[in-house]
Amino acid sequence: MSAPQFLGDLPRFVFFTGKGGVGKTSIACASALRLARAGKRVLLVSTDPASNVGQVFGVTIGNTITEIGSVPGLSALEIDPEQAADDYRERIIAPVRGLLPQSALASITEQLSGSCTTEVASFDEFTGLLTDTDGAVVDFDHVLFDTAPTGHTIRLLQLPGNWTDFLETGKGDASCLGPLAGLDKQKATYAAAVAALADPGRTRLVLVARPAPSSLREIERTHAELAALGMTRPFVVVNAVMPAPRGSDDALAGAVCRREQAALADMPAALGALPQDRIELKAANMVGVDALSTLFDAAIPESVDADRAVVPDVADVPLRALVDEIERDGRGLVMCMGKGGVGKTTVAAAVAVALAERGHDVHLTTTDPAAHLAETLQGGIEHLRVSRIDPAEAGRAYRDRVMATKGVHLDEEGKAALAEDLRSPCTEEVAVFQAFSRVIHESRSKFVVVDTAPTGHTLLLMDATGSYHREIARQMGDGAHFTTPLMRLQDPEQTKVLLVTLAETTPVLEAAELQGDLERAGIRPWAWVINNSVAAAAPAASLLRRRALAELDQIDTVRGRHASRYAVIPLLADEPVGIPALEALTTTTQLQPDPIG
Repeated sequence: MSAPQFLGDLPRFVFFTGKGGVGKTSIACASALRLARAGKRVLLVSTDPASNVGQVFGVTIGNTITEIGSVPGLSALEIDPEQAADDYRERIIAPVRGLLPQSALASITEQLSGSCTTEVASFDEFTGLLTDTDGAVVDFDHVLFDTAPTGHTIRLLQLPGNWTDFLETGKGDASCLGPLAGLDKQKATYAAAVAALADPGRTRLVLVARPAPSSLREIERTHAELAALGMTRPFVVVNAVMPAPRGSDDALAGAVCRREQAALADMPAALGALPQDRIELKAANMVGVDALSTLFDAAIPESVDADRAVVPDVADVPLRALVDEIERDGRGLVMCMGKGGVGKTTVAAAVAVALAERGHDVHLTTTDPAAHLAETLQGGIEHLRVSRIDPAEAGRAYRDRVMATKGVHLDEEGKAALAEDLRSPCTEEVAVFQAFSRVIHESRSKFVVVDTAPTGHTLLLMDATGSYHREIARQMGDGAHFTTPLMRLQDPEQTKVLLVTLAETTPVLEAAELQGDLERAGIRPWAWVINNSVAAAAPAASLLRRRALAELDQIDTVRGRHASRYAVIPLLADEPVGIPALEALTTTTQLQPDPIG
């Protein structure tokens, strides 16, 4: 592939979106490299808190535009979301500091303490780049964003009405309107930015996925959400597609190839109708200019005998060992966390099935709107109950409850304003928190296993949990005895958090960032699970053997730097779908494919 479709007739702005581990950063960096080598002046922007753009190019990049010395014409910028949030809070609070009582300032600060503020602040940063006509980016031919505005953020910025007056008159609740309270003066700028995003002549959206059903479903959902907001002409890039193996005796590579081709054949129709590029899996990690320059090329044909590099054995650390430890407590909450596409649903289902098979009452639930527990389980077993915390359903019930209580005392104008507030997508976050709190309480008497939503949504949930804890603590006062959901999450005797990742650079970096966020909230992850490890599968094909060697540093990083305990699940010939396959994940020592000669 010498000329990907998505780079043809390219507008000035390009947004790459995709879940952790799909290769979004690699695609963005390789695109920037190709454009710069074609004589274009390119700015590559990352808003990922775990950005590894600097690592990819071997330079230090920060919150200022930095030239990439090895690539003439290419510069990069890493927007620090936390710094952006700090600056954003200060812009809102500074004008009223000294004018309002301390209690009011504390209330405003609390409203601006969550992930919604960080998300809106990051959007504020790159909105400036979208609408900058005479500033730092004016001389760049193309600006590439290694992230994308989510539908969640754009919906926030499209909420009509006067947010500031709504809050000051006491009609609004402490939801997303806190972060939005200072935006009235910038509404014209935001309107221009949203218009630029929806204009295919100025902006191109690139949806990046891997050839797996869950990954394709996720970008289908993103496409539908953004299409409703006017971004209707995206391109699809399917990354890391296994090329057909040349050796007939390589059962693992052949099985993975057939599995991926089946997923692509069953691609949702809405995606299949979009322009699409498929990038073949490469042996090397996409780090460094030399590696990036090969990403869009067809893989060099390799035979099974082409590479006999020895892959050291990966220590036998099965998932079963973690289940044994979890079982000893007899009850408790198990939360599987991580980025989308790393296998949280599979790990959560396997743990729940194993505990139920051992005779324990287990409630398996999910907070992920895209999760498909029924498809993963494909059946039921004794002692296992399965449910789903549906954000839309929980949100509807919450809105009805608020309108029937708080809304009943408002005039028509106030009711309309309250209804507008409740249309905020963060209303669903509050509703999900309430449902989540009930699940936490249930874990006092049985095992509850939670398949969480991807990290961003989970952090919003954690923020709601923390805000509730602080409010209860303030109301109860010093010396009072109480237990909040956050306190249960902080207690390792009651809650065990499993961080699920892949043995690749970006997923490990993002899982480490999530661990840091949780630890700042007083929640210490209990174990890591490295999923789909090529190294643990003892592959024979040259391509997979080289991939396996590249994983070893990441596995060492997890067990040496981040995890007090961990497990490794090998890449399997068949996806672990159905009760028997899930049972096998926790009943065998090493899950190897069929003999491969």
